[in-house]
Amino acid sequence: MSKQPVSRRQLNVEIPADLEAVYANLALITHSPSEVVIDFARILPNVPKAKVYARVLMTPINAKLLHKALGDNLHKFEEQYGEIKTPDTSFHEERPLGFKK
Repeated sequence: MSKQPVSRRQLNVEIPADLEAVYANLALITHSPSEVVIDFARILPNVPKAKVYARVLMTPINAKLLHKALGDNLHKFEEQYGEIKTPDTSFHEERPLGFKK
């Protein structure tokens, strides 16, 4: 059996001119059987609470596709710019900063 070539559909994506970018240094990820919820938050030094600035809901299959796309893009980034260093895990246990599973 021969494989058929995968056709790529062109997708036109519109980004509104008034769309504001959100900076996040903390992501809280939860899930149910039918959704994955990612809350993007920002935490500041010496401030004991974080504020959520954006929430994204997606299906588990779309979350898995996002995971793959993000991994592919980070791999390409590291090929071009070098390895991205992450802090020692003990740092995260003492101070809950960064992106969590």
